[in-house]
Amino acid sequence: MKILVTPTSFAKPENQAAQDRLAAFADEVMYNPHGRPLTEEEIPGLLDGCDGYIAGLDYITAEAIKKAPDTLRVISRYGAGVDRVDLAAAKDRGITVTNTPGTNATAVCELAFGLMLCLARGIPQLDHAVKQGEWPRRNGIELNGKRLAILGLGAIGRKLAARAQAFGMEVCAYDPYVDEGYARAAGIEVCDLKKAIKDADFISLHMPLTDDTRHILGSDEIASMKDGVYIVNTARGGLIDETAAHGALTSGRIAGLGLDVYEAEPPSDSPLMGLANVITTPHAGAHTREAIGAMGMTAVENLIAVLTGSECEHTVK
Repeated sequence: MKILVTPTSFAKPENQAAQDRLAAFADEVMYNPHGRPLTEEEIPGLLDGCDGYIAGLDYITAEAIKKAPDTLRVISRYGAGVDRVDLAAAKDRGITVTNTPGTNATAVCELAFGLMLCLARGIPQLDHAVKQGEWPRRNGIELNGKRLAILGLGAIGRKLAARAQAFGMEVCAYDPYVDEGYARAAGIEVCDLKKAIKDADFISLHMPLTDDTRHILGSDEIASMKDGVYIVNTARGGLIDETAAHGALTSGRIAGLGLDVYEAEPPSDSPLMGLANVITTPHAGAHTREAIGAMGMTAVENLIAVLTGSECEHTVK
């Protein structure tokens, strides 16, 4: 068996157990030579002769899959999102796609909550000012008593809701596939999208990127929000129209934006990068020791299950 592994964090010490498990199974393991997500042009050549592919945030398009070798049987996503994998093309080629849902839920939700705190108190800006020899007086806001709208009440959204409630926040959620029984039991108000964003002081996105969710926060939606809203996105960059957000951030409609994901990554050409009320991190939501280890081992076990004809509970339908 020959396996291609492309997530850069898979090679970290936190994934030693997963690396050992894969090495014991495969005859040859080849790692990403570029140190970044692969383009569709780079993927086919690296897959030459491979039976399996543990994939990071590579652009696994229909064209890349079309050119993949006949030996390839499984694409094991290192992470939950599969929006960069052309699932229809993979199905047509008989390639199984798997993912690792829930393994990084705590890591991502804690980053989202950290960004909320940073926005509320201006922590990065205060840190920078003090290190520059300044001693500013800046009034922030408290999370206690504020209304949080969670867009996407999956594993990450549920964990965020619990943390927000512990801080005294009122939580509502929009999710077209919501488990209303769970929401009632957890004290979460279920809303449609319009009401959720209209009344919120904070909005946090936890949805996959699909044709239906792309720019789910566009110019019309942003215009309907209350002045001074704070928005956090640790899901996928395409959920927010960055051009519309830029205008709202400069006008004050949006008081602050916390981003871990961007429409293009790295976001060198994003209009948001020059704004002081935008806090940024480099798609680091899943990068904790615990999440990296869990994602790595689950991705390896998924790959081995498919290649050995065993049942895999994380097959993407």
